[in-house]
Amino acid sequence: MSFSKLNIIEPILKALRTEGYEKPTPIQEQAIPIILNKKDLLGCAQTGTGKTAAFAIPTLQLLAAEKNPDPRAPRKVKALVLTPTRELAIQIHESFTAYGKHTGLRHVVIFGGVSQSGQVEQLRRGTDIVIATPGRLMDLFNQRLISFQDISLLILDEADRMLDMGFIMDVRRIVAKLPTQRQTLFFSATMPPEIMKLANTILQNPEKVEVTPPSTTVEKIEQSVFFVEKVDKQALLRHLLRNSEAETALVFTRTKHGADRVAKFLNQSRITAEAIHGNKSQNARQRALNNFKAKQTRVLVATDIAARGIDVDDLTLVINFELPNIPETYVHRIGRTGRAGASGVALSFCDIEEKDYLRDINRLIVKPIPVNEEHPYAVKQAPVVERVWVQNRRRR
Repeated sequence: MSFSKLNIIEPILKALRTEGYEKPTPIQEQAIPIILNKKDLLGCAQTGTGKTAAFAIPTLQLLAAEKNPDPRAPRKVKALVLTPTRELAIQIHESFTAYGKHTGLRHVVIFGGVSQSGQVEQLRRGTDIVIATPGRLMDLFNQRLISFQDISLLILDEADRMLDMGFIMDVRRIVAKLPTQRQTLFFSATMPPEIMKLANTILQNPEKVEVTPPSTTVEKIEQSVFFVEKVDKQALLRHLLRNSEAETALVFTRTKHGADRVAKFLNQSRITAEAIHGNKSQNARQRALNNFKAKQTRVLVATDIAARGIDVDDLTLVINFELPNIPETYVHRIGRTGRAGASGVALSFCDIEEKDYLRDINRLIVKPIPVNEEHPYAVKQAPVVERVWVQNRRRR
């Protein structure tokens, strides 16, 4: 199926052709007609499935149909996109810019960590769409610098991550200020009970789109786990990177200090690396991300909060230097590779203190991650973890 068969208007089709889009992904094919029909939507989709375009394209089309033809007419915020991180907000803003370049619509991105003056100036000039993180948006609302009264379309993206980061109360406060008569689109990679409860309170008779089962991993990602002593993890990382053909690699740590330590070690090993986490300024984070996308930096070392908005089409290698203590986070991490149908590799290090984390991940994805023992720092722990997984499977 082509985008034209989804009744997309020519200005957007022209932009999609420029971007090299040939046919919609499954979530785009299912979601776009629902949204254009002005129905609420509950979407469950992993990263890399084309989710942003699935809501950005029809949002632009709906607003283009309502746009005042008089260029002098004041613009009012008609659509609001809420997202958990600065990086993801910027990525979504870039997508709206790409798809909407011929529509004449304006959009503003709002996030914390930088001066609000530039964002406030853009709002004063008038905009049709606001893409925002919840905290800064509430700040501007409380200062009466933005009005919600004309919003007819609300989009919540990465709702499960908003829950993880403690933004749900902010989201509830924002929703309470919006017009009750609106269209709402709700997207989440996983659907834990808390997220379903939130969805049920803000959606009206929604259509449901689920392109892959919740918390399943992308089939084309080749996964493996390396049992290793904690003190040997840095040496193992250096060994794997030196023997890998991957041009770039995304490495995950659990803490900000851990990310800094790993990046420093890699640079000392003559492997170019930068760290990205919440303690970095927005300019530093964006510079590191741009360097990584341009392949000027080979390795980006990231914490989970900073990494949710990283979108690199040709990223082929993700390494979990430390396993996450929340199993769903593993799915999000490895979803940074294998995007848009491409293949990818996800390697995970596991020390003795992380065996329970690995067990929970195996439970969630309903299969054991294959163990790689062909490395110079191998620790024989695989039979223990495998036995735990089999026992849990039998209990189900």
